[in-house]
Amino acid sequence: MSAALEQAVGELRAGDPVLRELIDRVGIEAIEDARDGRPRDHYGALVRSIVGQQLSTKAARAIYLRLTERFGGRPPTPEEVLADDPDALRAAAGLSRAKVGFLRSLAEHVLDGSLELHKLGRLPDEQVIAELVAVKGLGVWTAHMFLMFHLRRPDVLAVGDLGIRRGIMLTYGLAELPSPAEAELIAEPWRPHRTLACLFLWRSLDATPVSDG
Repeated sequence: MSAALEQAVGELRAGDPVLRELIDRVGIEAIEDARDGRPRDHYGALVRSIVGQQLSTKAARAIYLRLTERFGGRPPTPEEVLADDPDALRAAAGLSRAKVGFLRSLAEHVLDGSLELHKLGRLPDEQVIAELVAVKGLGVWTAHMFLMFHLRRPDVLAVGDLGIRRGIMLTYGLAELPSPAEAELIAEPWRPHRTLACLFLWRSLDATPVSDG
């Protein structure tokens, strides 16, 4: 465990006794590198996110593999997405019509310059979210996942994720799923390590991030 991770875990444990019990139960060793096997570039990461929306990890990997096989074992470029026949792409990869449309929207935004991918790493979290949700098919949940797992931003709370809210409900003994606003209040003591707290919550459920929208 790195010194930075050890310090962050220590601060989470000190700041919230309820979360401390969860961390001790789950164990630090359960927090793995969730970016392994994912594209390292911004565009590829967003393509992978679109493919995986509303799917299990296994299904998302299978469809993403089919997509990359169509393009020589790599994610398609924006130009290749727009040049491909939408129906042929959908059939070859097993994508829904909606997701093909989302991939085309992403490609269009990149090529016309309305989404400047090279700037995302320098923007604050809220501005990254605003830039991404302007693309059809990229909602706040996808933007949160991009911030957490690709840009490695340390203080993101994925309140639109069912697993996070269910984890909060169970950990804090709530009678029902908290609203996003309620989750924000509960998570206030976790700052500036809310991303790490989310990882522990997902692991406590043995869950994969899943959008509620």
